[in-house]
Amino acid sequence: MITGIFVKILSMILLIAVGVVLILGIGTLFKGGETSKKYSNKLMQLRVLLQFIAVIALVCFAYFFKN
Repeated sequence: MITGIFVKILSMILLIAVGVVLILGIGTLFKGGETSKKYSNKLMQLRVLLQFIAVIALVCFAYFFKN
């Protein structure tokens, strides 16, 4: 039971982190100027990394905690 709650909480944290970085990256992209040049690409790279981690974690959770 505790592992089920842990898996749900960790999954939600990962998905929220991806969403926040996505929104920050898009906002920085639309802001333009020097800020966009400096941070937009790095935020999108971070989003891709977080998506990779989230997908791997979700696949592992589905595999190891299936009923």
